[in-house]
Amino acid sequence: MITAIGNPVFDFIKTQKITTGGRVLSGCSTNAALALSKMGVATRLVGALGEDYRNKFIADLERHRIEYEILPSAETGGFSLIYYDDFGNRTLDLIGRADNITEIDTAWYQDSRAVLIGPILGEVSFDSIRSIRGNFGGLFFCDPQGLLRGAHPDGRIYHEKPEGIEDILGLFDVVKPNELEGKVLTGIDCREDPYEAARIIKSWGPKLVIVTLAELGSVIYDGSRFVDIPPYEVDLVDATGAGDTYMAGFTKEYLETGGDLRKAGCFASCTSSVMIEQVGPEFFMTEEKVRERQQKLLAMSDFKPAVSVNR
Repeated sequence: MITAIGNPVFDFIKTQKITTGGRVLSGCSTNAALALSKMGVATRLVGALGEDYRNKFIADLERHRIEYEILPSAETGGFSLIYYDDFGNRTLDLIGRADNITEIDTAWYQDSRAVLIGPILGEVSFDSIRSIRGNFGGLFFCDPQGLLRGAHPDGRIYHEKPEGIEDILGLFDVVKPNELEGKVLTGIDCREDPYEAARIIKSWGPKLVIVTLAELGSVIYDGSRFVDIPPYEVDLVDATGAGDTYMAGFTKEYLETGGDLRKAGCFASCTSSVMIEQVGPEFFMTEEKVRERQQKLLAMSDFKPAVSVNR
């Protein structure tokens, strides 16, 4: 069992190639849980949800064989994501905000091999993270996106580094910022030097730091060596969920290989590649498909991401 904690959302998404029309199930922890379940991993999702989307949420998760713990909320969260180029750049506006996850029962995660913390807008508190770490000895993974976001009165999302985030990220085994989050956390432009950003975050205490760089790949740092992970190149349809499913793929393969960083990183990259070829929660994914792609990346032994320090 792997437990993912963070509010589900129902998003409106428009890219250069598609639009969802209405709102579809998404969210950091939700997308991770969907990917894991599609690859045969027992998965549980914990989050707050309003009555407005409760029935659809339950139907979606039961169809995908995901266990769930729903906390009550006045409304369901959601974003409008408008992608204005083919590189994943977008505007992000709030169209609904669910309540915070105020109480997390230890029974929801104590049977898990890993707990994934993937908030979307500050709904998992620092105190909750401390409590989980104090009660859980398995793999503890953080996608920090929702810890760094706030919303303006007009709904536009902004990013900032909250006080005390260094100590909180130091509680995790794995911390995975993308390039924007890496810059918010460290001040480093990760397209210039993701290695230095990873060093800074690693100094706060996590065992592993992964900096994802979209089409440039990703970098994993364990405190003694860097592992450069190539991207699996695809025809991008919708970048939503790329980092979420990277988290899912890395966790699955890291646990199964006993901590092989290169295999886990390549598996994660390929998991993400399958997601971004599609849109919405009905994306097709199998472990066999991901492993076929993983073998191609593992053969690229001399890969270096095309960031400034590698030119």
